[in-house]
Amino acid sequence: MGLPMSDPSAWATAMNNLGMAPMGMTGQPLLPDFDPALGMMTGIPPINPMMPGLGIVPPPIPPDMPAVKEIIHCKSCTLFPPNPHLPPPATRERPPGCKTVFVGGLPENGTEQIIMEVFEQCGEVIAIRKSKKNFCHIRFAEEFMVDKALYLSGYRIRLGSSTDKKDTGRLHVDFAQARDDLYEWECKQRMLAREERHWRRLAEERFRPPSPPPVVHYSDHECSVVAEKLKDDTKFLEAIQTLLTWIERGEVNRRTANNFYSMIQSANSHIRRLVNEKAAHEKEMEEAKEKFKLALSGILVQFEQIVAVYHSASKQKAWDHFTKAQRKNISVWCKQAEVGNLFLCVPSSGDTGGALVQGEEQRGPCCPWFDCCVSPALVTQVEALKEENDSLRWQLDAYRNEVELLKQEQGKASRDEDTTKEQQMKLLQQALQGMQKHLLKVQEEYKKREAELEKVKEDKLKIETLLENLKEQESSTSRVCACSQEKECPVEKTLSNSPVKSEREVLLVGIISTFLHVHPFGASIEYICSYLQRLDSKICTAEVEVLMTRLQNTFRQELSGVGASLEKRWKFCGFDGLKMT
Repeated sequence: MGLPMSDPSAWATAMNNLGMAPMGMTGQPLLPDFDPALGMMTGIPPINPMMPGLGIVPPPIPPDMPAVKEIIHCKSCTLFPPNPHLPPPATRERPPGCKTVFVGGLPENGTEQIIMEVFEQCGEVIAIRKSKKNFCHIRFAEEFMVDKALYLSGYRIRLGSSTDKKDTGRLHVDFAQARDDLYEWECKQRMLAREERHWRRLAEERFRPPSPPPVVHYSDHECSVVAEKLKDDTKFLEAIQTLLTWIERGEVNRRTANNFYSMIQSANSHIRRLVNEKAAHEKEMEEAKEKFKLALSGILVQFEQIVAVYHSASKQKAWDHFTKAQRKNISVWCKQAEVGNLFLCVPSSGDTGGALVQGEEQRGPCCPWFDCCVSPALVTQVEALKEENDSLRWQLDAYRNEVELLKQEQGKASRDEDTTKEQQMKLLQQALQGMQKHLLKVQEEYKKREAELEKVKEDKLKIETLLENLKEQESSTSRVCACSQEKECPVEKTLSNSPVKSEREVLLVGIISTFLHVHPFGASIEYICSYLQRLDSKICTAEVEVLMTRLQNTFRQELSGVGASLEKRWKFCGFDGLKMT
């Protein structure tokens, strides 16, 4: 790698030859004094991970801090770092088990010895394949050496102190795909998979249950031992399994047939012992049933008495003397006792099994003593009886459904016709009685309405006669008033009979007539009112329309347009109305 550079002027000269400003490690100008931030004299380069003897990978650099690289001196060449402010060189995706790198940008005069000199500091180089052009492929011994080689990507290389273009270049190091690397990686993966399967197999064998002991082969001694075990109740299962294995193996022949017959005879004698044991268990079960019936009947009687006490306390003569809280407690206790009574059932003497099944079905959390007072044999028999009871219930339901279908098909002929007729007659009589009552009510209402109608007719005649009298009086009075008004004020007569009732309306009529005279084709009421409201904002559309409607000889309303464009327009017809009046 060369000696460490202690002369800052030589370093500055080398960087000037590359056209770069002489900068130190931290990007500051080179100073002859001590730099406390670096902890060394300025001009002395710090430890470089690419130096020989340091088999370390450079630590990761934060993304917000530019990577600072140093000059690397070799025997035949010098490597100058790239600009730290430039982005890092792009690389392709790393192939699995990559140990080969692609190196481009080599000098034209670069040889394999120079390439080996530069890259052997990254690790052991196995092979170098150099092309005629300015690139090559380098294969290392380990994968981590590739990371060290990528550190040199972007460096400028110069052979010796020459500045010729053929002696300079910019290195570009990238991952390369190689069949040898892929083959070694696949071999390694297969080896790891084999090792994993081996350890998994060892773990499975460690937790595998032990195999059953092998059955011994037949011999006269073993036959005598098995025959003795068949007579012992505690060892019968082991002996009978051995006997079954021997028979299935084909150990029975003419020589051993008598021995096997004696062992089979011993197994048959064990059946008699099993039957006796079963009878004893059945006897115990019957005794347990009787005890259960007696205990259950006593409990049920006590429950009924307690419920009777609650019911008697709930009657009016005793209930009124309790407080509200006491009544609430008594009602709650009564409900609890009734619910507990539902879980109990007294078995009858004729059907003990069904009663036991019913008691087991109905028992719940209230009957924990049932599990401790019934033997396992009784439980199995109860389960069998329960299944039989369910099957019988299902058959009964099927028969009921068939009977109902037959009844529907035959028109329900099995019903009693007399009872149905009596029910129908009762229904008809009730309907007739209801209809008669309704008819009487209707007749009464009809009579009341007739009387009211006659009264209304009489009142109407009286009102008509009064109206005629009033009209005669009004006509006579109007004539008298008219004569007097004609004599006194003929002008007021004309004003009272005219449709115009005030001077304001006269002004409105004159303005509207002038407006409509200018519009011979008529105008809508909104258009007329918008014109009048400029003169007086208090004028409303309804008032104007009522006034024009009263003056039929002066104004006339016509419809113009077709369909959706239909519009009502008012026209001035005073000239025609003057002739008519």
